Amino acid sequence: MTTAPQPDHADRTDFANADRGLIDKLEPCVVRNESGRVVWDNDQWGFLDGDCPPTVHPNLWRQGQLNARQGLFEIMPGVYQVRGLDASNMTFVEGDSGVVVIDPLTGKEVAAAGLELYRRNRGDRPVRAVIYSHSHGDHFGGVLGVTTTKAVEAGECKIVAPEGFMHHAVSENVFAGPAMHRRAVYMYGRTLPLGPEAQVGFGLAQGLATGTLGLVPPTDDITATGQELVLDGVRFVFQLTPDTEAPSEMNLYLPERRVLLIAENANHTLHNVLTLRGALVRDAHAWASYLTESIRLYEDADVLIGSHNWPTWGRDEVLRVLTEQRDAYAYLHDQTVRLMNRGLTGPEIAEEIQSFPGELGRAWSVRGYYGSISHNVKAVYQRYMGWYDGNPAHLWQHPPVGQAERYVAAIGGPDATVTKAQEAADAGDLRWAAELLNHVLFAEPGHENARALQIETYTRLGHTQENGTWRNIYLTGAMELREAGEERSRTGVRRKNSTDMLAALSTGQVFEAMAIRLDGPRAAAHRLLLRWEFTDTGEVWTLLLGNGVLTPMAGDAPRGEAPQLTLRLRRTVLDQVLSEDTTFADAVRSGSLSLDGDTSVLATFHGLLEEPTRDFPIVLP
Repeated sequence: MTTAPQPDHADRTDFANADRGLIDKLEPCVVRNESGRVVWDNDQWGFLDGDCPPTVHPNLWRQGQLNARQGLFEIMPGVYQVRGLDASNMTFVEGDSGVVVIDPLTGKEVAAAGLELYRRNRGDRPVRAVIYSHSHGDHFGGVLGVTTTKAVEAGECKIVAPEGFMHHAVSENVFAGPAMHRRAVYMYGRTLPLGPEAQVGFGLAQGLATGTLGLVPPTDDITATGQELVLDGVRFVFQLTPDTEAPSEMNLYLPERRVLLIAENANHTLHNVLTLRGALVRDAHAWASYLTESIRLYEDADVLIGSHNWPTWGRDEVLRVLTEQRDAYAYLHDQTVRLMNRGLTGPEIAEEIQSFPGELGRAWSVRGYYGSISHNVKAVYQRYMGWYDGNPAHLWQHPPVGQAERYVAAIGGPDATVTKAQEAADAGDLRWAAELLNHVLFAEPGHENARALQIETYTRLGHTQENGTWRNIYLTGAMELREAGEERSRTGVRRKNSTDMLAALSTGQVFEAMAIRLDGPRAAAHRLLLRWEFTDTGEVWTLLLGNGVLTPMAGDAPRGEAPQLTLRLRRTVLDQVLSEDTTFADAVRSGSLSLDGDTSVLATFHGLLEEPTRDFPIVLP
């Protein structure tokens, strides 16, 4: 078997770049919200200053050391970055009278702390514009920490974003949000303790700040590559890159300074073609093509900065990093499709492609700290071929518990299966041990020997991973088995909907979100027609419930059918009800909601909507 190429640990270029230009630090690097709760603590990663222990992959330890650097950094005169106050970076571009802020982090509190750190070193410059590079929350959620809605409405601050930003910024969480958030607990290791035995970061960054998420709609949309804006006297040139790392994303270039901000399209890690928390599969072919376009458009760039990680200086080095990133996604795409057309399935292709070849395999920038070759290959296959691999035996399989019961019985019962798993673990085949033990735990969740051995197996698997998200997933699984995590976490505080985010949804999106909460089997016994008149927006919507389906329709009911109930309210009142700041009954009592018709229809309708299960079990049935 050919040995996979490895990067050079003696190469300290990344460390020099990560430290270059440091002006000031936030000491202590702890940010709190108005009530005093800690929303970010970068100092907790101090253990990474030591030598790598045997419980962490050396490459992942190195990545954590680099990502944990924090402070205000000068990229070049007039361009600065705050790093280490969140998962993402916040960039400041100084203009004639103020400053342009790019990607204002996840929450208001960390963004405000970053702005204060910048201002205490560069003066109290007003924010003249905010640029969102793409539609993920860690790049816009802190906007109200650097500007205000009032300032934007008064024309004192512009908000610039790529075409389609508002739709995609809110829509990803509308349908699958609860399931994604639960899986994100595993992916990001959110409940794991920090330290060499457990959480050491997730490769792209160390952690995600909590705090107050906000969203101010764009005043200026970027709709074409090559479009230019002059913001506070500074010329920005934009490149649209839709359906790459995000469905709405763009790079931006400062031609007078020769600085290219590559958004999240190129990073100092391999990214995800399909993130393990769940999402639509991304287009690796388009991703590589847009990076080719970036190389050609901005060949005179002297500095490369991103929404994550550290900068790269020097024209040749910029070209090298962009080429490595481009070639990584192109290789994953092209070789997966080649093997797919030879008849291999996703898991088979992942075994075939375990590393990049030659110099690409030795490049630090495409190591699998965040995305992995294995799960990215399977994602490319899924994008083209879907879940079914073509084998008739896999077309109509039993669900996990049914499979587990049958496998365990066929092997000779739970105890015999655990014995087989122990033999596999002792032989070093941890993947097979984990699969056998998973069958036992899904067939007999209370089997203590299976649980204990699975905890040990997941822990051993986690400690060997170069990929930070794989490590977190294995170790979170072990933790939840050890602490009966599902039962414990289900008693936690249920996440409320954000009023700011709800306000950003169109009314149609709000009603579509209601439709996926409808309990279809119970609703099938009803036929309801509700008319909604919004007095602040002038909108009229009709909701038809029939056959267990909720159908939102803009305007009147078809064929002039009379509604059973008409509701008159401001759209903001609906947002307040959905964010649980009020109820329909309280809104009626306060006069902010009026009802005309059969008022029992509202109670019936609302009673058919199901609350998502926010903390469903994963490692047990």
